[in-house]
Amino acid sequence: MGYPGKCRKSYDTPRHPWEADRMAQEVELVKNYGLRNKREVWKAQSLIRKYRRVSRQILAATTRGETGLDAKANDVLEHLKNYGMLKDDGDLDSVLSMKVEDLLERRLQTQVYRQGLAKSLRQARQFITHGHIKITGRKVTVPGYYVRRGEEMTIDYYIGSPMAQEAHPERATRILKVEG
Repeated sequence: MGYPGKCRKSYDTPRHPWEADRMAQEVELVKNYGLRNKREVWKAQSLIRKYRRVSRQILAATTRGETGLDAKANDVLEHLKNYGMLKDDGDLDSVLSMKVEDLLERRLQTQVYRQGLAKSLRQARQFITHGHIKITGRKVTVPGYYVRRGEEMTIDYYIGSPMAQEAHPERATRILKVEG
């Protein structure tokens, strides 16, 4: 028996490690979102799997006629709406249709790049880990931080960072980038 506060894996590895189609999709996600490795893709997939499982359980319980699940369903939906992973008119059925890309778009690394604070996704990751980015006045050094919907417009350069100066050579001009 180990220490109860010990960190555990927050992801599940694929059941079949050598599937060519799955591996190609993972490589594309790593490239498109500037991830460090496939482990970050697996974490996002595990989180999506968790939300889908909960919504399936709630839907199954409501079809069986169980009552009192409205609070649990509202909690899940509000959580996903607060993080911007689900639209305001989303319901439990739309949770089942969520994709990994929806979750990866909410990462701080992706948001910094999309808002034009960095020239590339790799540079966005570097700025975050080196402490050049703040959210609502506090420094965040985790590229995998999930940005809430209200925090999107408060992402900026950290005050004590050299990147906060307008004349810094690596500072990108702030243009919102939308890739389609």
